[in-house]
Amino acid sequence: MMIHRELLGLIAATTLLPIWARAQDSGAQGSGAPVRHVISIGNHPRVDGLRINFRDRELDLVRGANVTVWSPVPDSGGTVKGLALGLPMTGADRIDGIGLGLLGVSANEDLRGLMIGGIGAGAGGDMRGITFGGIGAGAGGNMRGLTVGGIGAGAGGDLRGITIGGIGAGAGGSVRGFALGGIGVAAGGDARGILVGGIGAGVGGDLRGAAIGGVGVGAGGDLHGLAIGGVGVGAGGDLRGIAIGGVGVGAGGTIHGAAFGIVGVGAPRLEGIVVGSLVRAERVRGLVISPLMFRSLRSAEVRGVTASGVNIVYGSQRGLAIGLVNYAESLNGVQVGGINIVRDNPPGRRVLPIVNW
Repeated sequence: MMIHRELLGLIAATTLLPIWARAQDSGAQGSGAPVRHVISIGNHPRVDGLRINFRDRELDLVRGANVTVWSPVPDSGGTVKGLALGLPMTGADRIDGIGLGLLGVSANEDLRGLMIGGIGAGAGGDMRGITFGGIGAGAGGNMRGLTVGGIGAGAGGDLRGITIGGIGAGAGGSVRGFALGGIGVAAGGDARGILVGGIGAGVGGDLRGAAIGGVGVGAGGDLHGLAIGGVGVGAGGDLRGIAIGGVGVGAGGTIHGAAFGIVGVGAPRLEGIVVGSLVRAERVRGLVISPLMFRSLRSAEVRGVTASGVNIVYGSQRGLAIGLVNYAESLNGVQVGGINIVRDNPPGRRVLPIVNW
């Protein structure tokens, strides 16, 4: 691998230090000439081996180890392949290999490999590999691999792999893999995998997999899989799978599967098993259990079983209704309860105790 080859070169150069050490070429600094050194002290633009400099400017390429005291001059450019060591900071246009900075590691373009920054690690472009930032880790482009930020970890593009942020983890694009945020996890696009947010987890697009939010879980599009929200779970589109909301569960489209809300569950269409103190829907196919009330929207079609304190269907009901009070505009099935009302029944059977059909 590239990293292994560069590290072996560095070890070899260090071993041969007494033989190959060269005096600094006073004419090389700032000349822009492609000077190569096994050991280089100063601002030489191109070095194979060990390069030591206070602050880089007009860097071209280091293959081996680049040791600096401070981050490079803005727009200084350059690529480090091997080890970039900052005492306390290091940076370049690109770092491929290992980047270590007591304060931080940065790249105007890409970081690839193992990056550890005492305060943070960041790239203007993509970040790939293993990255640890004491306060944060971020990339203007995509992030792939394992990323850990003491406060936060985020990417302007997509997140792929395992991302952990002490306060939050987020992406302007999509998230694939596992993302954990002490307060929250968010994606501007879609998410696939496992999202865990201390307060919430939300995506602007579709969410597929498992999502847990201390307060809530939400998706602007469809939500497929397992969703658990301390207060609520919501989807702008369909919700398929298992959804559990401490207060409620809602969807702008259809809820398929199982939905549990201590206070309520609502969606235009419900298909599966729904449990909530208050449940509302226009189309129902399955089982509804509601200790207080199931109330349909207008022009409803209810198919299956509704068991509630009060069942109110503004439309047609086919199946079984169980409750203290049952009401349906039309019924093809049975009502069982204290008072059973079917508006379209013949006059003698519109209101009956115990059973109506």
